Amino acid sequence: MEKKGSFDAEGFYESLDAERQGRRLNWKQVAAASGVSASTLTRMAQGKRPDVDGLAALAAWSGLTVDDFVRTEDERPEPEALAKIATYLRSDRNLSPEAASALDGMIRATYERLRNDK
Repeated sequence: MEKKGSFDAEGFYESLDAERQGRRLNWKQVAAASGVSASTLTRMAQGKRPDVDGLAALAAWSGLTVDDFVRTEDERPEPEALAKIATYLRSDRNLSPEAASALDGMIRATYERLRNDK
């Protein structure tokens, strides 16, 4: 299977470092504030990629948008409507994970029943 995109870990780390410097923090303080281990940050400094939970925590702490660091060879397609809906439901703080999943299931079933197949 052909690779469609890649994550610019170096660019993310550089932007993270700029955010750190702007807040006048050291890396140990970033680790504590973001909830990632200092060793994760050290590995990133060495060019390694963070795990998905570490990436999410650092993006949340910094305000950086992970999508800005996804590189593709061609123009990125628009996500499917159901993918967007699922993302919104799972990020809604008013819903438990179970409730978000239940709503997602109902919406998917209704969408499949009502969509116009061309």
